Amino acid sequence: MASRMICLALGFLAFLWAELGAQDKTTEEHQCRLMAKFNLSGYVDAKNHSLVIAGLFPIHSRIIPVDESILEPVSPMCEGFNFRGFRWMKTMIHTIKEINERNDILPNHTLGYQIFDTCYTITKAMESALVFLTGQEEFQPNFRNSTGSILAAMVGAGGSSLSVAASRILGLYYMPQVGYTSSCSILSDKFQFPSYLRVIPSDKIQSEAMVNLIKHFGWVWVGAIAADDDYGKYGVKTFKEKMETANLCVAFSETIPKIYSNEKMQKAVDAVKTSTARVIVLFTSDIDLSPFVLEMVHHNITDRTWIASEAWITSALIAKPEYFPYFGGTIGFAIPRTIIPGLKEFLYDIHPSKDPNDVLTIEFWQTAFNCTWPNSSVPYNVDHRVNMTGKEDRLYDMSDQLCTGEEKLEDLKNTYLDVSQLRTTNNVKQAVYAIAYALDGLSRCQEGHGPYDPNNTCAYIPTFEFWQLMYYMKGIKFKTHDGKWIVLDENGDVLHGHYDILNWQLDDNGEISFVTVGKFNFRATKFELFIPNNSSIFWNTESSRLPYSVCTHVCPPGTRKGIRQGEPICCFDCIPCADGYVSEKPGQRECDACGEDDWSNAQKSKCVPKEVEFLAYEEALGFTLVILSIFGALVVLAVTVVYVIHRHTPLVKANDRELSFLIQMSLVITVLSSMLFIGKPLNWSCMARQVTLALGFCLCLSSILGKTISLFFAYRISKSKTRLISMHPIIRKLIVLICVLGEIGVCSAYLLLDPPRMYKNIEPQNVKIIFECNEGSIEFLCSIFGFDVLLALLCFLTTFVARQLPDNYYEGKCITFAMLVFFIVWISFVPAYLSTKGKFKVAVEIFAILASSYGLLGCIFLPKCFIILLRPKRNTEETVGGRVPTVDRSIQLTSASVSSELNNTTVSTVLDE
Repeated sequence: MASRMICLALGFLAFLWAELGAQDKTTEEHQCRLMAKFNLSGYVDAKNHSLVIAGLFPIHSRIIPVDESILEPVSPMCEGFNFRGFRWMKTMIHTIKEINERNDILPNHTLGYQIFDTCYTITKAMESALVFLTGQEEFQPNFRNSTGSILAAMVGAGGSSLSVAASRILGLYYMPQVGYTSSCSILSDKFQFPSYLRVIPSDKIQSEAMVNLIKHFGWVWVGAIAADDDYGKYGVKTFKEKMETANLCVAFSETIPKIYSNEKMQKAVDAVKTSTARVIVLFTSDIDLSPFVLEMVHHNITDRTWIASEAWITSALIAKPEYFPYFGGTIGFAIPRTIIPGLKEFLYDIHPSKDPNDVLTIEFWQTAFNCTWPNSSVPYNVDHRVNMTGKEDRLYDMSDQLCTGEEKLEDLKNTYLDVSQLRTTNNVKQAVYAIAYALDGLSRCQEGHGPYDPNNTCAYIPTFEFWQLMYYMKGIKFKTHDGKWIVLDENGDVLHGHYDILNWQLDDNGEISFVTVGKFNFRATKFELFIPNNSSIFWNTESSRLPYSVCTHVCPPGTRKGIRQGEPICCFDCIPCADGYVSEKPGQRECDACGEDDWSNAQKSKCVPKEVEFLAYEEALGFTLVILSIFGALVVLAVTVVYVIHRHTPLVKANDRELSFLIQMSLVITVLSSMLFIGKPLNWSCMARQVTLALGFCLCLSSILGKTISLFFAYRISKSKTRLISMHPIIRKLIVLICVLGEIGVCSAYLLLDPPRMYKNIEPQNVKIIFECNEGSIEFLCSIFGFDVLLALLCFLTTFVARQLPDNYYEGKCITFAMLVFFIVWISFVPAYLSTKGKFKVAVEIFAILASSYGLLGCIFLPKCFIILLRPKRNTEETVGGRVPTVDRSIQLTSASVSSELNNTTVSTVLDE
């Protein structure tokens, strides 16, 4: 409908110009005349004034639909008297009169006005803009001379869509236009609207304020409903962008149709009813919102919290007690309130009798008092809108009662006379003052010091051009009557200021009151929301508490948000954190990884220290191994004591007594070295354990090797038919010394170049830390133990060859068996060691150490101790050192004194000390 009316207006204009152009230009007798006039209503006072300021105000709320059967362009009439717009218009007149009475502003000039009613429609706004430029009374179009006086600028047009339409025409001529309630963000685009300025903050700031409010109360899931015009569409667009930047979500976005459409209206209603969002933003004017409010009442939709834009937060059209159950608790942003001196008295100074031709005053009086002014044909309370059933209403609610003229304005309670909420009204005043101050600055210019090139010239009233006045309009700064500053930037937007945050509450009289609960301050790019006390806010919920508006409840600690494909980020699944990850705070997007030494608890809500695993002395396994180690050492010491006590006996002295003591000492070292594997590993213990073990076995095996080499030579002598040279005892000790020194050298290089160190192993089980030793260089480790294996292999080979030497206690066989035990233990150790983890891995190694040590101890020394302690008769020189009498066949020759059958001589020096 709006587009159709625009087309009609443009068509009407084209028709007029076509008629004018069709006139014969060669004949001067024929003059161009307008074929018709726009049907406009308003106020004009242009005579005897230097300049005229134009004004556009929504004195009516709609136009009467035109009969579509009429093909010619028709300028429609208006209906639905708007008391609020009428007050704005009166405020402009009051402000101009106030400026004319002042001597400090435009002292040598007076201002007039030309004001039209836009009827809150684009077509009327465009008609008015064309009249401002061309006039309706002139024979030829004459820009800026529609009333006979110079048109300086315009105030208006009372709504974003109206200002956009008017500015597209006025901007062609760079005519200054100052808005008082048009906050649409697109009007800041100077490419499209080069001459538009405003004293109201842009919707970019209001959207920022709304998002800050939503964040303050913890809402993340909010609906949005906008009017189907520039104000609503651009407002919601900016609001969505701000919400997305803040990681908040818009549950739905619907529009309220400008012309009633049951389908579109039901779509918006259904969105409110079905959505889980309990907080809804309404970006619309009060006039456009009114049908939607009736729908909410009709469908009995309650338990919603509405966030209001500045266009309707203080509107008496919406703020009615009967709507409070549905819209009570509304919270929103309003232009700061003020008191305008003298305005109340000026508003009361109105009466139809002052001017019988003042149709607006007559309609005001008739509508306010519901009576008919005598001899008046001015209709009122007329409604041609389509109702909810889709049928057109033609309601003429005109009273049969005549107005007497004695009606008292003091008895009225309507928006026109309500001066308690002068917010947009104050903007009208400041818009007029902005133009006046710019004109005053232009009028005070001194030639030679002006702003225009060349030669710093000045512009003068009334011959200035629009662009020259725009120079003074941009960046204007002035102080208002209440001590505040109005500062406009290069784009004509307000540079700093604040919004009042209002909350709808019921007062003691049952009326809706607008309670200020906070402020939103803005300056350039700095924003600050201030709500000192949340408890002062009334919430229209069942519990009267702060509403909770989410798509999905906040994920508890221990879970993270999981994205739902194709849905907003506020709709998510709560996914438990993986092992080793936690979310300590509710609503985390990602789980945080625990540190290296920590692990997640069962609830995945906190990182706790990992369970530390090592073979401790306190636990049963560790304690048992310690007892076995100490017991083994004590047994070895007991053997040593036996050897020391019987050190002069032939059996102890046989086959190198010193080597036997070295073997015993090395066994003590090996069994006690196993205790270094128990307890929490440290760097020093890691270095000591393997080196001590390797050196202990090296000493033990090299000593055994000295013995086995002696046995090997004894066996060769016993089998040889020729006399062999015997082995001197010092050679056996040199063998031990060389082997040990070689092992010490390798171990020293190991410890200096790449030593073992303590290592926290978390690979086998993430839930625990296994303290173990990183052995450093594997090459060095294999070298030191490989040397021990080589010694063991040599011991086994030499003693295996000499195993058939005849002796009483079978020393060669015992060493052979001891080496077999040693190999069996360590060969079985390898798969067992590789297949276990953690402390049991260490236990396997300790068990192998103890088993091999016990094996060597038992196989080598137990038979000797048995003879020394329990068979002392065998521990004689005859048994150990020479031939045995034939009468005692049970005592055979020993390997300690092998007799030569060839020459009947004793080769006892081979093995004696």
